[in-house]
Amino acid sequence: MQDNVDWRLDQWRVERPDIDPAPMGVVGRIQRASRLLERELGRNFALYGLQLWEFDVLATLRRAGPPYRLTTGALVEASMVTSGAITNRIDRLVARELVTRETDPSNRRSVLVTLTSQGRDLIDEVVVQHVDVETKLLTWLSPTEQERLSGLLRKLLIGLGDGSPE
Repeated sequence: MQDNVDWRLDQWRVERPDIDPAPMGVVGRIQRASRLLERELGRNFALYGLQLWEFDVLATLRRAGPPYRLTTGALVEASMVTSGAITNRIDRLVARELVTRETDPSNRRSVLVTLTSQGRDLIDEVVVQHVDVETKLLTWLSPTEQERLSGLLRKLLIGLGDGSPE
């Protein structure tokens, strides 16, 4: 059985027999899997009127624990987007009444973003379905294969400099 990436690698082997396209196979499969997974996750989020980035921000605040509040700086670090992008995202979530934004009383240069009760109810509902969707997406792999793949991807991410933020 061959996948889309195999087809491309075969073309490279014919056109450029002097190079080994094996790294293209690994990176290409990671990229394609990411796109396909994001597409399916996006379909689920759309059922709740959410986009992937909105889920990410709401889930980050929910994982923070009570009072479900983080500084914009912590959100930037957790989501790996620019401060300008996070400001725009927070604006949109504030407009939907899923989060609030206020100046930190202990540090007037810092902004606190807090999950509203409406935002918490939504993320608590969505995350259950999200895990179900992810479980279904991974049914092609046994639990042992999933664990092995997770470990290999962790090793790759750490090697690429993507360690824990703490």
